Amino acid sequence: MSYILALDQGTTSSRAIIFDAEGVIVGMAQEEIIQYYPEPGWVEHDPLNIWSTQIGVAQQVIHDCGLTSRDIKGIGITNQRETTLIWDRTTGQPIYNAIVWQDRRTAAFCEALRANGHEAQFQKCSGLVLDPYFSGTKIRWILDHVDGARDKAARGQLAFGTVDTWLIWNLTGGTRHCTDVSNASRTLLFNLDTLGWDHDLCEILGIPREILPVVMPSSGVIGSTTLLGQSIPVAGIAGDQQAALFGQVCTRPGMVKNTYGTGCFMLMNTGKVPVPSRQKLLTTLAWKRGDSTQYALEGSVFIGGAVVQWLRDGLGLIKESHNVEALATQVSDSGGLVLVPAFTGLGAPHWDPYARGTIVGLTRGSSAAHLARAALDSIACQSADLIRAMERDANVDLAGVRVDGGATANNLLMQIQADLLGVPVVRPIVKETTALGAAYLAGLATGQWTSLGEIERLWQVDRTFEPQLSRDEAEAHMAHWHRALERAKGWALNN
Repeated sequence: MSYILALDQGTTSSRAIIFDAEGVIVGMAQEEIIQYYPEPGWVEHDPLNIWSTQIGVAQQVIHDCGLTSRDIKGIGITNQRETTLIWDRTTGQPIYNAIVWQDRRTAAFCEALRANGHEAQFQKCSGLVLDPYFSGTKIRWILDHVDGARDKAARGQLAFGTVDTWLIWNLTGGTRHCTDVSNASRTLLFNLDTLGWDHDLCEILGIPREILPVVMPSSGVIGSTTLLGQSIPVAGIAGDQQAALFGQVCTRPGMVKNTYGTGCFMLMNTGKVPVPSRQKLLTTLAWKRGDSTQYALEGSVFIGGAVVQWLRDGLGLIKESHNVEALATQVSDSGGLVLVPAFTGLGAPHWDPYARGTIVGLTRGSSAAHLARAALDSIACQSADLIRAMERDANVDLAGVRVDGGATANNLLMQIQADLLGVPVVRPIVKETTALGAAYLAGLATGQWTSLGEIERLWQVDRTFEPQLSRDEAEAHMAHWHRALERAKGWALNN
């Protein structure tokens, strides 16, 4: 048998997962990465830590499964997307820490761009809103704040990349500086129509094109690595959320998935035509295979599963993240408590970098269980806001949502989500659909699978959560959430 190795480099950990020809997981290895918070609202990673943990778990899972490089038909890469790295092309050494997608340090610069009338141009060309979330302003910050970086960049001595590009560079010994369309479309620099770097957007942000990677299809052999033994082709790349959309086999227009990870990310396949958003959602590339390009609408929740990590690490209410379900089920509801986890601002459809975390409705009767329940409610409420905005943009009433990510193991959260959405929430047997999507893209390029139809037949349902709450009750719940949300907005504006 032959296998596909998926490298899943996320915000909190690096993972490597091996899939067989049936799309079944045969082995997994994972290692957490170090988080740095040098100033309020700043989030960084060490690029060398990203690389060492990722190659380490890749070696580990192959060994643990009793396989060798000869058994691996191809490697697919999926990654935290907007996280920004710049390194020296000669030495391969980063010139600064990776600035993580959650980082808000460029909020004031985004405001200035908006005030200068650039917002419409960025949205029209890139499909994105002017927000610190995306890579472009992070690139600008590094070039402006690292001594000599701007001069070196202009001379072609530096390379920019999102995490996929950094991994490919290291896997191929610095011979390949490339990304795919899905990651490129998250930079504020990529034109959705021409499928290339946009000269005018680069000029506005002051970013020399010499540092930008070559943009490739999401499925196709782009290079090879010998770091795991004999040569293995690297044949699939997709940003984590687009990879999850592909892994959920949402290959037809109108199909939707929501991934519950550190953040929550909802994507709708819109087919071969980009759909402009009127609800402050993002128009983005889903993937490109051969000459076929698929687009998507996306809404992002910055703090999803991370709110559970905060209960664990910040407050010490639980020992393990999975303990939150047992704690939350000790009460029938949150007791009027609402937690808005805007720790790093709010994403779609609000896009408020100055919002901050808020807890309202506290009484003497409020308990740890009520706070745990409110934390789960907050994840579901933020996702419900996204799906309503998506329905308005696409002018469709959704029939259901396919879900994935670690938090989908939480049955209470999934039931709350179905109740608030009023549509079935469908969880597949293979929950690691982000890695699975990267594996599918690599496997299609290397002959492990021959068609989309073959992949569609592999997707299987684990459980469907049907709505149990009346629509009036669900709307009252959402209204209560929106009252609290307004109190969180703009909190740090004058700080």
